[in-house]
Amino acid sequence: MENVLYPLEFDLIFREKIWGGQKIKNKLGIDIGSLKNCGELWSLSGYPEEQSIISNGFLQSNLLNEVLEIYMDDLVGGDIYDKFGNIFPILVKILDADDWLSIQVHPDDALAHKRGLAGGKTELWYILDAEKDAKLISGFSEKINEAVYLRKIEEKKLSEILNFESVAKEDVFFMPSGRVHSLGPGVLLAEIQQTSDTTYRIYDWDRVDKKGETRKLHLKEAMEAIDFQVYDNYKIDYSQEQNKTCEIVDTPFFTTNILNLTKAIKKDYSELDSFVILLGVEGVFTYEDKNNNKGKITAGKSLLIPASLSQVSIYPQNSCKIIEIYMMPVK
Repeated sequence: MENVLYPLEFDLIFREKIWGGQKIKNKLGIDIGSLKNCGELWSLSGYPEEQSIISNGFLQSNLLNEVLEIYMDDLVGGDIYDKFGNIFPILVKILDADDWLSIQVHPDDALAHKRGLAGGKTELWYILDAEKDAKLISGFSEKINEAVYLRKIEEKKLSEILNFESVAKEDVFFMPSGRVHSLGPGVLLAEIQQTSDTTYRIYDWDRVDKKGETRKLHLKEAMEAIDFQVYDNYKIDYSQEQNKTCEIVDTPFFTTNILNLTKAIKKDYSELDSFVILLGVEGVFTYEDKNNNKGKITAGKSLLIPASLSQVSIYPQNSCKIIEIYMMPVK
């Protein structure tokens, strides 16, 4: 039994950002140490330069991708391992914006591969907390062409053609690769994304750092990545029925569901050929697998259930909300 895979917990990774704040500490109750502008908490990461370290069981202190290299499809599923190899394909973060993030865009897989990058970046934002009048940017507000876009960049009036969305707790926004976007001040969110840190920064609000320097822009690289289409709805509509699995989005990059629990449930993943991530977004839950492996997950932490583990029981402490993430890759 000693070498059988079990639900994996992880140490948290924190990143100081020029736009970050204190909500990860004040709203989620997580110790961020001495960080003044903690913009990101990496809850689960196989990103090679910033990997999660396992914090429980006999695999404690091992890096996620090291364990993936040993257990392969038992950890992530056969098709997923065939496609992604020894890089865990999903990155889970918590973002705290105390100021506007840069206006940015991410390439899709095809463009990333053409440029010698590991992969593109599609992401989903689940709002954990939002101050009154908080906003984000998702896509364009009107149909434009490249010439109009470049003129607005030149005039520093890009925001005039961008789509601003008001933000409230539990809102969800899907940000496919190619969509110009930014996050405004007063928002705390969970981000589920492809494992990639490729960001093309288009505009950074003329912001300077402590040395009086601006951050690098990537206008040329971004041009080929941008989707100039205008869409009817930028917000995801989904249901939240208690004690049931409710789908948020189902994409080739990841499937995400919401679990709004007030009582214990047993999840059966035997038909999935995929790992499952359970990200705590509100409250506390404990878990137990068929081999009596147990633990507790608080908001901001992720539990990784290996593909070889078919069942797990989840017990909310009073009530909790969990984002459930897995993959059904297109072959």
